[in-house]
Amino acid sequence: MRKLDRSRAAAGSLRGGPRRRRARSGVRGVPLPLLVPALLGLAFLIVPLAALLVRAPWTNLPELLTSAEVWQALRLSLVCATAATAVSLVIGVPLAWLLARVEFPGRGLVRALVTLPLVLPPVVGGVALLMALGRNGIVGRSLDDWFGITLPFTTAGVVVAEAFVAMPFLVISVEGTLRAADSRFEEAAATLGASRFTAFRRVTLPLIAPGIAAGAVLAWARALGEFGATITFAGNFPGRTQTMPLAVYLALQSDPEAAIALSLVLLAVSVAVLAGLRDRWMTAG
Repeated sequence: MRKLDRSRAAAGSLRGGPRRRRARSGVRGVPLPLLVPALLGLAFLIVPLAALLVRAPWTNLPELLTSAEVWQALRLSLVCATAATAVSLVIGVPLAWLLARVEFPGRGLVRALVTLPLVLPPVVGGVALLMALGRNGIVGRSLDDWFGITLPFTTAGVVVAEAFVAMPFLVISVEGTLRAADSRFEEAAATLGASRFTAFRRVTLPLIAPGIAAGAVLAWARALGEFGATITFAGNFPGRTQTMPLAVYLALQSDPEAAIALSLVLLAVSVAVLAGLRDRWMTAG
């Protein structure tokens, strides 16, 4: 019996030994041509953020962050980003459902157009919004003539610009969650007499709630940091259209310390968003 136990232990060690050695070599034996670029890439991303923290005026930070201009820009940013996220939820979730659940000609083209603001330069998006919703735009002229609604260079214009660039993040997140969700639950609800909208409201929405929440957080963070489309379509008027990124740009020209302080606020918000989504990403991984 002892010989048999020794032989089993030896066989087990032989089976496990190479695996452990391979695992150790995978960690220690990193090829130098891969390690050096990886470290350079890490430094390229981390050093600018670390420089922001090092050069921050920590002694004057409370005074800089409590000024009326900063709170005005921060309040406007929070209000507009939240409103843009609400708009994205109202029209983005149905759009994601349409792309995930309905087969129709040209669906691939529609998906490409929906995700186009992700890669489109924000300034180009602002110009496109002006051509569409400006006073002489193809839609804006009718809004002005029929309803007296003018969107450019207003707070509502900030919301529109932020929703334009942020909604694709929500649509992509919700569509991916819908594709991963089991559609048999919706089919079972249909066999029990529920309409398609009732099945969506009572079955689908609870299933995809985590994906909607993650997409909403990403959209809110993107809207909070929007600059190019906002300054092009809504301008930079303090108290009306000047959000935090625009205040950073303006302060950088006259008061670099204030610009750094405002940048720290946006950095803190970004870190909070990443921390809030970490569990979801780790679960997905």
